[in-house]
Amino acid sequence: MAAWEETRVSSASDESLKTTPLHAWHASHGARLVPFAGWEMPVQYAGLVEEHLACRTAAALFDVSHMGRLDFVGGDVETWLDGLVTRRVVGMADGAVRYSLVCDESGGVLDDVLIYRLPTEDGRGQFSLVVNASNRDKLVAWFQRHGADGSRVGLLDRTWETAMIAVQGPLALQVVSEWLGWDPSSLRYYTAVRGDSPVGSLLVGRTGYTGEDGVELVVNRASAERVWTELLALGESRGVKAAGLGARDTLRLEAGMPLYGHELNEQQSAADAGLDFAIQLKDREFVGSTALRAARSAGSGQRRVGLSLAGKRPAREGCSIVVEDRVVGIVTSGSPSPTLGHPIAMGYIESSLATIGLEVEVDIRGSRHGAQIVELPFYRRPGK
Repeated sequence: MAAWEETRVSSASDESLKTTPLHAWHASHGARLVPFAGWEMPVQYAGLVEEHLACRTAAALFDVSHMGRLDFVGGDVETWLDGLVTRRVVGMADGAVRYSLVCDESGGVLDDVLIYRLPTEDGRGQFSLVVNASNRDKLVAWFQRHGADGSRVGLLDRTWETAMIAVQGPLALQVVSEWLGWDPSSLRYYTAVRGDSPVGSLLVGRTGYTGEDGVELVVNRASAERVWTELLALGESRGVKAAGLGARDTLRLEAGMPLYGHELNEQQSAADAGLDFAIQLKDREFVGSTALRAARSAGSGQRRVGLSLAGKRPAREGCSIVVEDRVVGIVTSGSPSPTLGHPIAMGYIESSLATIGLEVEVDIRGSRHGAQIVELPFYRRPGK
């Protein structure tokens, strides 16, 4: 099964599932809708491979409104947040966006998030987080326990009043520029700005989860369908398509990006994940920093690696990684790669064996298949 299937909320009834502002559009345009993290979401429209390749060659639109959007305001929010995330927050410039982890005391990962610093009239800045849908309730409660109950800062959950649309691919900036009336390519990577649009003010971030260039737009809930349909209409003749969770998963896997619940979880130390750029320990203390500092000093026991598999049979989550008949690791995500034409996977392996070029075997339902540890990401867009 693909990662989107493995994290489905299969026990939830249709009546209990949340829906995004674009749900009616998805349902009326042939989307295959599935339960995912408590939401009913489109997994595909015309087909996963077609949508994946549209993103790599033209552009694709993804409804990511299920992701949590949290604002933190008031008090000394900068210092407060700096003590709760692995990436330095103090000193972030207005408009900066940073990828970070939120850890527990043991260094396990509660979530991976995007942190936005946006300007405010008082100059102190507003910090906003985009969090995974499956972790939103958990993180809201966790932040509140750590002072976001009003005792230190205020927390505003904007998930329900807004929608989030990702536009990704080689033509993404061109199409969005035509719609906005101004060019978002003026934004540096991992920066964001509030700007004007045909539906009024919106947030534009030059971010994404596909390995392609593009933007993520946060718009008023009532405007979501208009934004979605107008962007599709502008790009349709150039191959721009709506894409679902299936393509989003294969795209992020090719780009070597971890997925919470697979490469990241509360049981796996953040020190093992190969995300050292997002764990800044020098001259800082934050929840989990003591454990992560100790893990770095001792040497990580495991390491996240990429695997290129021989043949056509894909490895899936839970498959064992074997060296000389000894299980040395486990696959966390795997799929055929539409771009590369062969199966790929990510997983954790004993750190002493995490060597590019090492030949291993992957046990797929009792049958051993050859694989090689390769450098991540599997795919880089041209020019990057």
